[in-house]
Amino acid sequence: MSRRIDFNCDLGEGCGDDAAILPLVSSANIACGGHAGDDATMRATLRLCRAHGVAAGAHPSFDDREHFGRRALTVPPADIARTVRAQIERLATIASKEGVRLTHVKPHGALYNVAADDRGVADAIAAVVKDFDPSLVLFGLSGSALTDAGSAHGLQVAHEVFAERGYDRRGRLLPRGSEGAVIESLDVAIAQVRRLATRGEVVADDGSIVALRADTLCLHGDRSDAAVFAQAVREALQADGIVVASVTAKGLP
Repeated sequence: MSRRIDFNCDLGEGCGDDAAILPLVSSANIACGGHAGDDATMRATLRLCRAHGVAAGAHPSFDDREHFGRRALTVPPADIARTVRAQIERLATIASKEGVRLTHVKPHGALYNVAADDRGVADAIAAVVKDFDPSLVLFGLSGSALTDAGSAHGLQVAHEVFAERGYDRRGRLLPRGSEGAVIESLDVAIAQVRRLATRGEVVADDGSIVALRADTLCLHGDRSDAAVFAQAVREALQADGIVVASVTAKGLP
């Protein structure tokens, strides 16, 4: 059986070349108003997903457009649940009008990172997704509290790894702004992608080898060279005989 992986990108954020990236990925995480995005960008991104057969998902965040959702906020889980649900509902309403079915939910930025270690926040997100639509796949950092919470709530989960982000020895992403947090070299990123996709492991910042389940691979769409990276990632996966397909298409354990 051929090896498969989902290739996802964070899109609809108003700062990338979505039209160039979308034909290269299998899943799109669409900003739905928390950190970026409005009705017009959501509609445009959904239409591109429909045109290219790309799975469309919600990308909710802390309500923090000023800091692009990358500032960790001290917010009670109940409040997080309300804002996450509102963002999913907003995108789902537009998707329904565009004839697109949402397939997954992936938290954005600081909310994603908080949910990786805070089980209370992770449970709040998972419960909202389950209540809104139990068929939605919950994307979370591989081996994190969010994937554990999703499974505990009976959701299908996708363990996510990253093409151009550095890791620590725990398998957590290095904080943005720290050395090695963002991989700028295309060659280094492709080497990491190949290792993750074929061996299920990554080299951490201290040189240790960390095993990670890799159901879906993320590329950030807000980087200026995202389209170039996306093309190179897609070609590298294909060269290694890995089929790129959305998590819904491939199915997960």
